[in-house]
Amino acid sequence: MKFKKIILSIFVIVFAMNAALAQDVFGKWKTVDDNTGEVKSIVEIYKKDGKVFGKVLEILNKEHKNDVCKDCPGELKNTPIEGLVIIKNLEKDGDEYNDGTIMDPENGKEYKCYIMLEENDKLKVRGYIGFAALGRTQYWYRVE
Repeated sequence: MKFKKIILSIFVIVFAMNAALAQDVFGKWKTVDDNTGEVKSIVEIYKKDGKVFGKVLEILNKEHKNDVCKDCPGELKNTPIEGLVIIKNLEKDGDEYNDGTIMDPENGKEYKCYIMLEENDKLKVRGYIGFAALGRTQYWYRVE
């Protein structure tokens, strides 16, 4: 009986460790407004041609569902925010993904960016100008 409990305990520990190690930045994430704490949108982080991108899949506030990016540059001006690729060209560097950009669809500004898992279901997203110390961090939460 003790032997079965030990084997079961080992199996549970190994399974839990594998599940924890399998977590990465890819998947769907809830974005949260810095000021109100309101969940704003769902962004999908995905890999394409060896680089990492993030696309707004869904705007959750019905009043803003059809918003367009009024201040986006060039051909993106007045395109729907839902469906917009806001994170571009990140590359894996240890535990983080960096050397790419993030665009704020509310003002159309583009910033340097890095992302990394803070916890299994918590993504640190940092946009900055010049140096990472000069920027803003948001935390996004994995969609179940």
